[in-house]
Amino acid sequence: MADGSINAPAANGQAYPVTDHTYDVIVVGAGGAGLRAVVGCSQAGLRTACITKVFPTRSHTVAAQGGIAASLGNMSEDDWRFHMYDTVKGSDWLGDQDAIEYLVRSAPAAVYELEHWGVPFSRTEDGRIYQRPFGGMTTNYGKGIALRTCAAADRTGHAMLHTLYGAALKHTAEFFIEYFAIDLIMDEDGRCRGVVALKMDDGTIHRFRAQRTILATGGYGRAYFSATSAHTCTGDGNAMVLRAGLPLQDMEFVQFHPTGIYGAGCLITEGARGEGGYLTNSEGERFMERYAPSVKDLAPRDMVSRAMTMEIREGRGVGKNKDHIFLHLDHLDPKILHERLPGISESARIFAGVDVTKEPIPVLPTVHYNMGGIPTNYHGEVLTKKGNDPDVVVPGLMALGEAACVSVHGANRLGSNSLIDLVVFGRAAGLRCAETVTAGEKQPELPKGSADLALARLDRLRHAQGGTPTAELRLAMQRVMQEDCAVYRTGETLEQGQKRIHAVWKGSDDVRVTDRSLIWNTDLIETMEFDNLIAQAVVTMDGAVNRTESRGAHAREDFPQRDDKEWMKHTLAWADVKAKAVTIDYRPVHTYTMSNDVQYIEPKARVY
Repeated sequence: MADGSINAPAANGQAYPVTDHTYDVIVVGAGGAGLRAVVGCSQAGLRTACITKVFPTRSHTVAAQGGIAASLGNMSEDDWRFHMYDTVKGSDWLGDQDAIEYLVRSAPAAVYELEHWGVPFSRTEDGRIYQRPFGGMTTNYGKGIALRTCAAADRTGHAMLHTLYGAALKHTAEFFIEYFAIDLIMDEDGRCRGVVALKMDDGTIHRFRAQRTILATGGYGRAYFSATSAHTCTGDGNAMVLRAGLPLQDMEFVQFHPTGIYGAGCLITEGARGEGGYLTNSEGERFMERYAPSVKDLAPRDMVSRAMTMEIREGRGVGKNKDHIFLHLDHLDPKILHERLPGISESARIFAGVDVTKEPIPVLPTVHYNMGGIPTNYHGEVLTKKGNDPDVVVPGLMALGEAACVSVHGANRLGSNSLIDLVVFGRAAGLRCAETVTAGEKQPELPKGSADLALARLDRLRHAQGGTPTAELRLAMQRVMQEDCAVYRTGETLEQGQKRIHAVWKGSDDVRVTDRSLIWNTDLIETMEFDNLIAQAVVTMDGAVNRTESRGAHAREDFPQRDDKEWMKHTLAWADVKAKAVTIDYRPVHTYTMSNDVQYIEPKARVY
């Protein structure tokens, strides 16, 4: 609902007309988590707006391939307790066990809900949802291999996103499409009151006021040079949180997917290994049998990525430069490939020039997922630390999906747990808003100058006349992260990376933007996205330097052991963007469950 316009001053003296809108709930982002929250809030009778910088079905959930985890037990014995055990173990005991219990208990109902809304899941012969094995998913607490991942061929995210968008359109939610969210509106009491956004097609500024603002803005994979992420994955919500003086959690944990297509970075789903695919080195050896004897190629992603890296380092890589690995699907029945992995077959042909029925796919570990993000509880409410209280709820602000750190994934996410995270916590946020937000309640006036932070930033970057183009700064950042904060880390490379990434951060003040317009100004949008990325890159690097142990995706060669005594805690990182300084603190891992139906799972060695 638009409230009319005001003129807001800018740094260079130019006034920006601002159009005001008031809603009960604003959701920023229209991927799986954002759309599920939109549906839940709308169903509860709350006036809901969804702001998204791309058309909803272009959101990155559309690229998810392999499936969504839930203990349905359609094709093997299964139980939510087995799923919980696997997720805690997969997280390398950095996951919060109350949140993990909430996730796995809610998973079957969430999948059946998607089925009833119309997700065209692949089927067994008797008509039930087809399930495939994925890495780290077991039965009987690690004794057998679970078939837990529900799939719509290898286009599960595509099927889910289109279905969720259709469900959202059935309700009264309003969509603001191709609006770029610039910054949060925070009041003097630390309450989030809304968000300021730029409408990209006409250059107008919009201020959205709401009782709840939900950030579902995805990950920041594009801080790295090689990533499976779309170019839109710039973690805009995470950066807005940092600029609002709030912390991000566990940013040092960045997941490398073992099977990105060599050279292109394009994802080959773990479902390919779930269907029987396997990895080989230059000697034709199925080397995963050495690293994970019981589960082999279905070990968790961090372990497979490290094993591949070790094979390449030790001279057993394939190809002219011995710098990648082969993934074999050529032994599988072409009918199975056509039915269950059609997208993979097409991607391999386009990006690697490979016919998967006859030859292996060249693959290399590629940045895929951010375990860290905005700290929340399992209702989706954003948390911060004040004094000795590590779980203070930030009023008015929620976060979901890859932007959030609930933390169900801890130090390493299991494949197919991300899609279930989206729908379970998107639903949880809708339920929480239904409980705590009164539809149509009169909201207090926004504080004076509530758009100033966003507009000053927009204006500064729009008129930036430094000496370095955005693309040059972005490339420098991506190379530092790829070279110094990758699959294996050492104190030496991390400290070098810390110096280099802080230099890029300081150098970002010298950015040059050449297009001064506001309408479809891709130069300006990319500069704002880079500004978001660099802050996240810095806290990622600083968190990695600081954590002197190996846990999950954070593998330090100088500290190869997990250290539960010192490091079983979440990293919190604040970034002062003006002073270009990072502050680090901690909050405890939740070593308790949500109910008495399951016991706390004690830490032990993580072997498969």
